[in-house]
Amino acid sequence: MLPYGRQSISEADIEAVVAVLRSDWLTTGPLVAQFEQRVGELSGGHRAVSCTSGTAALHIAYAAAGVGPGDEVVCTPMTFVASASAASMLGATVVFADVDPATALLDPAAAAAAVTSRTRVVTAVDYAGQPAAYDELQPVADSVGARTLADAAHSVGGSAGDRPVGDLADLTTYSFFPTKNLTTGEGGAVVCKDAELAQHAHEFHFIGLVRDPSRFRIVGEGPWHQEVHEFGSNYRLTDIGCALGLSQLLRLETFKRRRAEIVARYDELLGGVQGLEPLGRREDVDPMWHLYPVRILDGRRGEVYEKLRAAGIGVQVNYMPVYWHPVYQDLGYRRGLCPNAEAFYEQELSLPLFPDLRDDDVARVAETLTQALA
Repeated sequence: MLPYGRQSISEADIEAVVAVLRSDWLTTGPLVAQFEQRVGELSGGHRAVSCTSGTAALHIAYAAAGVGPGDEVVCTPMTFVASASAASMLGATVVFADVDPATALLDPAAAAAAVTSRTRVVTAVDYAGQPAAYDELQPVADSVGARTLADAAHSVGGSAGDRPVGDLADLTTYSFFPTKNLTTGEGGAVVCKDAELAQHAHEFHFIGLVRDPSRFRIVGEGPWHQEVHEFGSNYRLTDIGCALGLSQLLRLETFKRRRAEIVARYDELLGGVQGLEPLGRREDVDPMWHLYPVRILDGRRGEVYEKLRAAGIGVQVNYMPVYWHPVYQDLGYRRGLCPNAEAFYEQELSLPLFPDLRDDDVARVAETLTQALA
């Protein structure tokens, strides 16, 4: 089965991980700091906090922003559930705002209609690798004293205008799952433009431990002392994962070029094919393409999905609107909240896209899809 996404592991990646296994540090060691430094540089020079997953990154980001009971988080529904559930777990109410029907990115007008005085965060997702319209979303958040959060699980390495992903929103979260644009095995990171938020994020991911003597509430204990002021979790990424991530970062531009080549080839082969529409493209952005979504028209998405899977092509659907999940249905959310997102979901199909995908595989996918639609 040709997968829709997979990791690209080199001998250099393997050697980097083996070197850590032979070292004195498997976790909380020097490679964690090096990886965070490199991710921060990639993200506009802001502080990065590494962690165990993209889901953990979202939990950390919301906690750092002070999200809790009584707060609201405005969020796109066209995403993996964690973009919203991490806020729900902290006691916030998630308010879903609809997407642009062409790009499936959070619609700034819908977000503007959804914010209130209780809004603490406005969360957009860089769906498929295209940065959302943060230049329009930031004033919406600022108008009610909220923060913007970029769920950039799909877009690390991308940019909008002359600004890199990581510099577009107040907080940015990354995922380094194997199918993503670079991997640490499992892993993620939070980037904060505000130094105080970044320190809060660091302490939350490190069990809440405070190690700065100037902030101690208990004094005179000795040089071993550390204390907890707020509850946190152990979301620390290991030196093993960071070694892999550092090695992968050396090939990030290569990954980006290859993904762009594959997208351009799909565009060429599928242009004009009846029965499908491509994803809309934003101007003035340089995407890090993570997905190649198409819209299958005339109610045929399920049929086409089955035909391609039967042909050994691992297509996927990204994503069911978050509030359709039973956990949100049980909280009183109902279908019909975001018509654009729901219409997009009913048609969306993601084609294989990863750096090691061969040109002949791309041609086979396009030919099989064309035949399935005939």
